[in-house]
Amino acid sequence: MSQSPDLLFLAHRIPYPPNKGDKIRSWNELKLLARDHRVHLGCFVDAEADWQHVEFLKETCGGECYFAPLDKRTATLRSVRGFLTGEALSLPYYHDRRFAAWVRDVVARHRPRAAVAFSSQMAQYLIDAPPPMIRVMDMIDVDSDKWRQYATRKSPPMSWVFAREARCLERFEIRVAERFDATFLVSRQETEFFQRLAPQAAERVRCVRNGVDTAFFAPQPPQPGLFAAQEFPLVFTGAMDYWPNIDAALWFAREILPAVRTRVAGAVFYIVGSNPTPELRAVARAGEIVVTGTVPDTRPYIAGAGAVVAPLRIARGVQNKVLEAMAMAKPVVTTTKALQGIDAVAGEDLLIADEPYGFAAAIEGIKHSGAHEIAARARACVMRNYGWESNLSYLLDLVAGTGPATSTRTQQTGTGRP
Repeated sequence: MSQSPDLLFLAHRIPYPPNKGDKIRSWNELKLLARDHRVHLGCFVDAEADWQHVEFLKETCGGECYFAPLDKRTATLRSVRGFLTGEALSLPYYHDRRFAAWVRDVVARHRPRAAVAFSSQMAQYLIDAPPPMIRVMDMIDVDSDKWRQYATRKSPPMSWVFAREARCLERFEIRVAERFDATFLVSRQETEFFQRLAPQAAERVRCVRNGVDTAFFAPQPPQPGLFAAQEFPLVFTGAMDYWPNIDAALWFAREILPAVRTRVAGAVFYIVGSNPTPELRAVARAGEIVVTGTVPDTRPYIAGAGAVVAPLRIARGVQNKVLEAMAMAKPVVTTTKALQGIDAVAGEDLLIADEPYGFAAAIEGIKHSGAHEIAARARACVMRNYGWESNLSYLLDLVAGTGPATSTRTQQTGTGRP
C-alpha cells in the first residue's frame, strides 16, 4: 500500500482542543487534511493544560510533530527585538531557532507536497522554503488591521506601539501574499479588504469560510438548575483574556445592561469563558452579572439563554460564537462589526444593535415574542452556508494537486518563488 503524501502544517497555537476561534479553524483544517495526508505538525503550546493533547495529535497527524513551549513573558521580551530590526513585534514573539531548524529538517527529509502556515506569524518559517512545495497562507483575518483598531482605543504610548505594529505587520502580510501560492481569509469582506492592500497578489487571495459542527452545536433543552427560574439569561461566550472580548463584556456590563434591565425584568448577564481578567471578575454582581470562568462546555449556557449577545466593538473575520449560537437555534443580538464576516440577514437570521438602547429594545422584543422564527432561520442559515468540508474544499483540492495548485507566477517561473 502506497504511503500518504506528506504535508507540513504550522500553527501559532496547538490546534486542539478547539476551544478558541483560531483553534476551531485550525483543528478542522488539520483533521480534514490528515484524512488523506501524512501531516508533519509544528506548533506552539501556550497553555499548560494543552500538553495533555499531544499524543492525540500525533496519532491524528501520522507524521513528525514538534510542540514548542511558548512562555509569554520570554516571548514578550524576545519581541522587543522588532524595535531594532524594524519588523513587526509579533514575528520575533513567535520565532524559535529550534522550531526553525525542525521545519528545515522536515522539508529536506520529507519534501512535503504542500505546507500550510496558519496565521501570518508562522509564514516566517516558510517564506524562503525551497520549491516546488506549494505554500498556503491561512491568514484567517487581517491581523494588521486589528492592531490598527486597537490603536484607536488606546492612549499613548500603547496607541503608538499598536499603530507601529499595524504598519509593520501589514508590510509583512503583503510580502507573504506576493510570495505564497495562495492566501486565505475567513470572509468575503476580509478577502476584498486584503486584495486592495495587496493588489499584485489579489488573484491568489481567496475567501475560505469557517464552518460549524452542526451536530455538536445543535438545539438542546435547557439544563435544569443552571439558571434561576426568574432569570432571563443573556449569554456572551469566548476567551475572556482576549482584548476584543474583554472590551465587549465590559461595555455590555457597564453601559448596555443597565438599559436592558430597565425594560427586561430578570435580565442577568453571563460572561462565559476561560481566563477572565481581574477587571472582568470585578464587574460580577449578584443577581445581575455572573462571570463563570472556564466551563467544561458552553452549550448548556447557550441552550438556556434567553438571548445570546455579542457586543463586539472590535472585530475582524468571523465570530464563531455567533455562528455556534445560531446553529443552536438561539436568538442572537450582535453589532454591525461582528456581523461583517457572516452571511446572515440582519432582522431575519439575527438582530443588530450598536448602542445600549438598541440592545435593550432588541432583547425586550426577544423576551416578549420568544423569537422562535428568527431562531429557526438562524440554524437554517448555518446549515446552508457553514459546512466545514464544503467550505474547506478549495484548500483540500489545492494541497492534493487536483485544484489550481500553482499560481500564474509559479507556472511562469517553475519555482514557486519570485
